[in-house]
Parts: sequence; C-alpha cells; structure tokens
Amino acid sequence: MNQRTFSVVICVYTEDRWTDILAAVESVRRQSLPPLETLVVVDHNPRLLDRLTDEFAARREAASPGEEVRVLANAGPRGLSAGRNTGISVARGEFVAFLDDDAVAEHDWLRHFAEGYDDPRVMAVGGRTLPVWASGRRPAWFPEEFDWVVGCTYRGLPPGRVPVRNVLGGNASFRRTAFDAAGGFATGIGRDGDRRPLGCEETELCIRLGRALPDAVLLIDDRAVIHHKVPVPRERFRYFRTRAYAEGLSKALVSHSVGSGKGLETERRYTTRVLPAGVARGLRDALLGRPGGAGRACAIVVGVAAAAAGYAVARARARSGVAFSHGPVAAYTPSPEGTA
Repeated sequence: MNQRTFSVVICVYTEDRWTDILAAVESVRRQSLPPLETLVVVDHNPRLLDRLTDEFAARREAASPGEEVRVLANAGPRGLSAGRNTGISVARGEFVAFLDDDAVAEHDWLRHFAEGYDDPRVMAVGGRTLPVWASGRRPAWFPEEFDWVVGCTYRGLPPGRVPVRNVLGGNASFRRTAFDAAGGFATGIGRDGDRRPLGCEETELCIRLGRALPDAVLLIDDRAVIHHKVPVPRERFRYFRTRAYAEGLSKALVSHSVGSGKGLETERRYTTRVLPAGVARGLRDALLGRPGGAGRACAIVVGVAAAAAGYAVARARARSGVAFSHGPVAAYTPSPEGTA
C-alpha cells in the first residue's frame, strides 16, 4: 500500500458538544496513519468559531506532522452538506474523510480506509459505526435493524469489506477526484443544526457518483470503526419515530433527484428481508420471555409506518419542486466570521 494522504473533515455547529469535538479531533490526531490535516468546519456559529480558533491556534506551533488542525467557517448555507462542501473545497489530501463531531475514531481508522484504495476503481470507502449509549446500555425496545436512526451501522449490512450502493456519511472517505466528477453534497437535504433530523445526503451523492463514473466501486470496510455517542433524548421512542419519519422525507427527495430505481434499491431489500426477520426475531424473543422482544417487533412496525408516511408526504410536495440543489464544489471564500 502506498502512503495515502487524507484530509479529515469534522463539521460542528454547537458549543454543547465542545468536549465531544475535542475528543473527535484528538482521535484523528492519534491515527496510526497520520492525516495530512484535520479541517473543523463551523456552521454559522461565530462564538464557537472564535473559541475553536483560539483553542487550536495555541497548539499550532507544537503540532507534529499529521496534527495540523484548521478551523473554517461554513462558506455556504446553514447545514451539514454545505459544511462538508466547505471542507472539500480546501482539502489538500488525495482523499477526504468525514467524521461526526460526536464520535471518536479507532486507532487504525484511516489505515483501513487507505487499504481499500489499492484498487483505482474504488472511489469511496466507509466504515462501521458503533453506538455509545448515554444511559450505558441499549434500550431494550430499540431494534438493531434501526441503528441508522442514531447514525450507526445497522443489522442487515453485510460484514467484511464489501461493495455497497452508498457509504454512511458520518464515517466515510472519498477520493478527492470523486467530487470533481459528481459535484458536492446536495444542500437542503441533510442535517441543519437542531432542526428536523433529515439525512440521505451521502446516499444521493453516491448514486450521482455512480452515474458520473459507471465503473466506480464504493466499499464498506467494517474494520474502520468509530464510536458514536447517542444522547439520552435520542434513546427515546419519540425521537425514534420522528427520525424514521424524517428518513422517509429524505428518501423521497433522493428518489426525486436520482429516480426510485437507484434511490430505493437497497431499501427494498431492507424492508422485504431484513425487517421481517427482525419482527420475527422480536416475537420469538417475546415468546421465550426475553426482555424487549415485543417492543422491538412493535418498534420496527412503527418505524416502517413512520418512514412510509414521510415518504408519501414528501413525494406529494415534490410535485411542485424540491428545495435542494447540487453542483461543483466552489472554491473556498472565507466568510466575515473568519478562519484559523
């Protein structure tokens, strides 16, 4: 394996995650394959931008190779997609990796990503995201098939290093040239601070990438592990239902953009094979007296219904146009908020 150069992008938006942000950055700085740089992109929060600028400016002179941290203001509209595009626009590495601001990467995270790129056809490599429950344990009713609700790898994904339709955005890497071919993340479809928890921006991008480069290969390597915090509010059934509904909204936007064939290809297998097996497993556990079995079966049914409702609502709205767009990644122009 030749030495790979990675730029790691961490998008942040709130001071409430200050400790988490520092832990995420530290996990990148301690990689067995050191990154070329870590780019912390602040989403329209001047106070957080100034605080992070001061924090990492104080460390800059003592930084070793691979420990450089650059703090940038999101140069686009508010939201995760524009923040990622800002990071891409200034990235100097041959590859761009993305890490959630409330996650920490294991020591060999980047090294496992790098191994996947020995094949020149590979344009993206994702990893495995494990939940860290704030309460200390998974809620008994919470089905593993729905771990995507809390941004984690869910039951039903194939193990090992395998080709996939799309990688999961909070634990993923791309060749820098992938964005030259397909453009950046679509704005208006992904997360926007604390507003409704939309997603699927990485799905839409990956499908576009496959269309732009028909021979492209996208992989998931489950050895590239990160640990993602799940706060107490996201352990509750109310969030589960809301997030499932928002996923339906997001899938409808993706389908409108790329067509339902590719937009729902993976989801069809998931809903016809993985979820029925999950319901059966939950009911079996209930019959055997195991805790949470009936709750998990019911949660799967409610989750499917909520996602279907969101999909139907968004498809009806899409007839009058959609509110997201994508294009080439624009050159970075610092905002008046400044950079570090």
